[in-house]
Amino acid sequence: MQRHNTVVLGASGLVAQRMQQRLANHPWFVLSAVVGSERTAGRPLSSIPWKLSEPRPNLPQVTVLSGLEKNLIEQLVELNVTVAFSCLPADVADPLELHLSKAGIAVFSNASAFRRCDGVPLVIPDVNPDHMSQFGTGGHMLACATNCTLIPLAVPVAALAATFGVEGIQMNSEQALSGGGYDLLLDDGAQKGHHSNEIVGEAHKTGAELLHVLGVAHDCGRRPEEGNKIHQRHEAFEGCSSHVAAVDLELDITCKRVTRNDGHQVFVTVTLQRPAEIEEVQSCFEEHSFPERLQASPSAPSRSIQVVGCIDPLLHLWADGERFAQAPNPSNDLKAGMAIVLGSLEMLDLQTVRFSAYSHNTVRGAAGGTMLLAEQAYIEERLPKQQ
Repeated sequence: MQRHNTVVLGASGLVAQRMQQRLANHPWFVLSAVVGSERTAGRPLSSIPWKLSEPRPNLPQVTVLSGLEKNLIEQLVELNVTVAFSCLPADVADPLELHLSKAGIAVFSNASAFRRCDGVPLVIPDVNPDHMSQFGTGGHMLACATNCTLIPLAVPVAALAATFGVEGIQMNSEQALSGGGYDLLLDDGAQKGHHSNEIVGEAHKTGAELLHVLGVAHDCGRRPEEGNKIHQRHEAFEGCSSHVAAVDLELDITCKRVTRNDGHQVFVTVTLQRPAEIEEVQSCFEEHSFPERLQASPSAPSRSIQVVGCIDPLLHLWADGERFAQAPNPSNDLKAGMAIVLGSLEMLDLQTVRFSAYSHNTVRGAAGGTMLLAEQAYIEERLPKQQ
């Protein structure tokens, strides 16, 4: 099939540059345009400082477009852009993502503006791929990736839920500086540990999104249960034809920032619905994977979860489902950093599992996770046709 022309919404941010990196050699998508702020608009993309630790890949010679241009959509249509990757702050994503999706451009967003809105699938492809059936049902081709902290929690929990059922979850997180963007990551004081450990709103957001992705998507005419406490609407999506009923679980979640450049680690205790032996639980994790139809995704690791004895945040950062690459080139190796690492597995009793899990927050938790949504839509033939 023909490669889709894409635009990245974001020129200089950490996630935007991760997305540009992933598009440099992607077999299904080609970077055709970049949209930036007034600070970067009008400049050649090559002039924007590259701040990732890996070398700048060979990117197209494009001029950064302004997100405030009245004729932005016309410019993108002229470039035959059919897919947008949004790496914007929430207050900028709304309304730009809506305008693009209304114009027939499929938008895959790392922003939080439309998460958990009816008709906008919030998807982790190895957790709730069926929720992508909502894509376009509200008249907008828009799908969202989740909060980066959720990834190392949701994937193992989904594996347990599918096999044993889950009643309650307790989680503590240790989140990298890069979760706060370049401003925090490149701050000399933060690198020396002079930063706040508090991440305002993170625990609530993580819990709400977890209950949502573990929930059940309903078709037109079937409404979520009235007791869905986290259900949320956006005025632009009133009357959408699909909904998600969140699960009802006991949650106890706390989140904090630590002095580490990359990698979010979570420490989790799960109460199961039925008894299990530790060998069963380990097999459950090792066998968990993407649906067969999505295993052809260029960004999908060969296994969702790599089980180790004990997590090493440096050694295990770039997990790809089989190995732990050291100093990979993410513009060529799209699977590097896309698997979840799970360690310190133990059973406290027959229905209580404790473990730690870890993932690359700007790769699997941000740009790579958002890319997976577009790859799923590509495989399922949900994308607009190229002209």
